[in-house]
Amino acid sequence: MNTTPLPMLPAQALPLAELMADEARSIIKRYFRTRPAVDAKADHSPVTIADREVEALMRKHIEQTFPEHGIRGEEFGERNPEADWCWHLDPIDGTKSFLSGSLCFGTQIALSYRGTPLLGVIDQPITAERWLAGSPEPARLGDQAIQTSSCSDLTQAVLYTSDPACFDPEQVPRFTKLREAVALTRYSHDCYAAGLLAMGQIDLLVEANIFPYDIAAQIPVIEGAGGIVTDWQGNPPSLEGQGHIVAAANVDLHAKALALLQAKL
Repeated sequence: MNTTPLPMLPAQALPLAELMADEARSIIKRYFRTRPAVDAKADHSPVTIADREVEALMRKHIEQTFPEHGIRGEEFGERNPEADWCWHLDPIDGTKSFLSGSLCFGTQIALSYRGTPLLGVIDQPITAERWLAGSPEPARLGDQAIQTSSCSDLTQAVLYTSDPACFDPEQVPRFTKLREAVALTRYSHDCYAAGLLAMGQIDLLVEANIFPYDIAAQIPVIEGAGGIVTDWQGNPPSLEGQGHIVAAANVDLHAKALALLQAKL
């Protein structure tokens, strides 16, 4: 992650991100609960015509507005990968939920500078909920500023993860220690859980083997609401390759969760 002073967001970045989220909503709503055709990607995860249509439209907007910027999208790969500014696109995060008619999915849009995400949008198209953070502005849900919870006691904490099947065998007992220490654990919310964390409804989010487009938008939103996001070693999460993240409502809770995930087995 970058340690040099970070620049301000380009003037048109936030309006463009909101425009793309608006248009993604329109497309996704057309396909929601229609059982669209499904293809399997190389990693066997599903992809729909809605995923591809949304990302194609977003990429077109970016290429027209910021032709010098990089793009890394879930469906169509990389463009200008060496650019300082890079957009990270996840047209439907939680495609399995989307396909089954569940509301636990969303569109994610992020803009990073040299590996540090500065702008994040998480949009739930059906409920019209939108979490947004653009440095240095704080995170908000719609027009309302949001704040993570003050919970610092693991025994009172609510923990989410998208899918325990994503954990490596060595990670399973570590996550189990954390799961057994908290008050409540829930699954299968993908990016929606990050929004819940940012608005103080849950306290911890732990993920494993996720890609940069899965987390890039969530980092500014969670941190902009007062939370903290690191990898399982306590380092800033990388936007290169697959990674593992621990997001917490505050530093104290994060330290306690990290200690269990790093404990000797």
